Amino acid sequence: MNLDFSEDQKLLQKTARDFLAERAPLQVTRAVLESGKHWNPELWKAAAEMGWQGAAIPEEYGGAGFGYLELVLIAQEIGRALAPIPFGPSVYLATEAILLAGKDQQRKKWLPALANGTAIGTLALAEAPGFPSQTSLKTAFTGGKLSGKKIAVPGGNVASFAVVAARSGAGISLAIVDLSGPGVTRTATESIDPTRASAEINFKDAPAELLGDDGRGWELLERVLDRAAVLSAFEQLGGAERAFELTRDFTMGRYAFGRPIASFQALKHRMADLYVAIELAKSNCYWGAWALSEDNAELAIAAPAARVSATEAFDLAAVEMVQMHGGVGFTWEYDCHLFYRRAKHQAVALGSPAHWREKLVQRLIAKQAA
Repeated sequence: MNLDFSEDQKLLQKTARDFLAERAPLQVTRAVLESGKHWNPELWKAAAEMGWQGAAIPEEYGGAGFGYLELVLIAQEIGRALAPIPFGPSVYLATEAILLAGKDQQRKKWLPALANGTAIGTLALAEAPGFPSQTSLKTAFTGGKLSGKKIAVPGGNVASFAVVAARSGAGISLAIVDLSGPGVTRTATESIDPTRASAEINFKDAPAELLGDDGRGWELLERVLDRAAVLSAFEQLGGAERAFELTRDFTMGRYAFGRPIASFQALKHRMADLYVAIELAKSNCYWGAWALSEDNAELAIAAPAARVSATEAFDLAAVEMVQMHGGVGFTWEYDCHLFYRRAKHQAVALGSPAHWREKLVQRLIAKQAA
């Protein structure tokens, strides 16, 4: 059994890596961080021209029609480059929600614009610290109007529209709202990673349209988040691998007591532990990619497993990167803090690691009981 990607898929990954090495070196991410602009529109446009935003969108809706195995490899390279674009909110969340539940008219309206990059989507979920529940949501969707407040909306200050989780007469529903329309005000919010934009969005009788079945929004939300967990995990995997490589190269090139510090046993053990964590994350990510591409029921277990292991690997890689760079690891001039910021941001972007661990445990218990 071959559990690896095909040669064509590996070629696509290499093309993405070469493209990002030329168009998005770490200096580009640093420039966005230091300018306070939150993202790089030119890079977003160039990525759309490569067909990345439409990788999983069928050709009939203007997408590239590649598939999820190709999309996860693109995500991995975006993670390696720490690319300052709202790829996750638009591709992993908004696009997936419309693909899963959009009516044909909604798909024709939004998917071509998402694929060519002229539209940026997001998912507005949180209303207070901590992961929300079906009973805690207060934003209301009634009579085609949306009212309430959402916080920490990923990409919210640059998005064109949002898929919003709101309370409706039948329970929790998802609604699509144009963020440039009436009744919408948004304010950019600070983040530990300023290259990943977020916003607080207030809705006051904002016109919106139902996405999916009325009252079935929470079920749909779970499916969207599982898919996003796998795709985001590949971004985290890419970031962890890049942090590992940069740390390895630095320790091999820095000398103390007449020899490279990489030759010291203490650092060897720490690098070995980091390598194991990354390989474990890679294994779980590959499982998640298979389940996602096959729309297999195992995605319910594979998604949180990939999410948890990739989060742990990237967090460890970022921390060790700072530590093994020694005194300079804490300085602004070195790139360690770019990886540390991204790792910490991605660790909570879809819910905390504790939330995903609990989800994994509960689903394993339910599977065993079935």
